Amino acid sequence: MTLLKSSLAILVLTIISCCTSSKSAGEESSNSLSKEELSITAAKMMDSGYQRATVVVSTVEGDCPVTLQMDGDTTAFLDPINIYDIDAAFRVHGTKVWVTYNGLRMMNRCVKANPISIVDMQKRAE
Repeated sequence: MTLLKSSLAILVLTIISCCTSSKSAGEESSNSLSKEELSITAAKMMDSGYQRATVVVSTVEGDCPVTLQMDGDTTAFLDPINIYDIDAAFRVHGTKVWVTYNGLRMMNRCVKANPISIVDMQKRAE
């Protein structure tokens, strides 16, 4: 009876260790695919009209409280006038986002940024 219990315990431990090690290998392969998946996602987002941006929060007097720094060759800042209508998670300094927006024909509220209205905003996984 003791031999049967010992054999059963060894079998169970072997199965658990095999499952654990194969899980680690699967996680490694999913990490290597994530860069490829990110580039595919980026291409799909840009094809859909989204642009990359980074949220910049400022406490300087006379400056826009929240702006979007657009990624690209030239650094452009946009002033999203409806940012407070969107989830507060998008108002954290340094948040990387995908954004679609409409330009507005109104006076600038701050010197460095042009006013826009956000149509849609999503967090980037980069």
